[in-house]
Amino acid sequence: MGPERVIILAVIASSLISMACAVPGIATFSNPTPLPSACYGSQVPSTLFAAVNPDLYNNGTACGRRYRIRCTGPTNENVPQPCRNGEVVVTIVDLCIACQPDQFDLSAEAFSRIADPNAARIRIEYNEA
Repeated sequence: MGPERVIILAVIASSLISMACAVPGIATFSNPTPLPSACYGSQVPSTLFAAVNPDLYNNGTACGRRYRIRCTGPTNENVPQPCRNGEVVVTIVDLCIACQPDQFDLSAEAFSRIADPNAARIRIEYNEA
């Protein structure tokens, strides 16, 4: 087996392992996104960011952490097929005090990359990137 095949197999295996360790959760989005954020003020690092529930936020230790998020399905009947292919990597910039355990409140741009914004709330899988 040539080195190219070994590299390709390693990339495929790492992708499968990372999503196999994914945690189920819920994602919502805020539009417009509230600023300033608890972690960065009004200077958020990108347009792909999120606020997280108090457990994940952990008194601010989550600031700057990056999470890979993938839509897995709907939470309401109004949009039965909300998911778009792919995943998004977001940076944690704030606390979502009203969020439940394993809930992310994504920026509008991050949400729209993985799901139809009309859904407003979706099922996800996530893991730290």
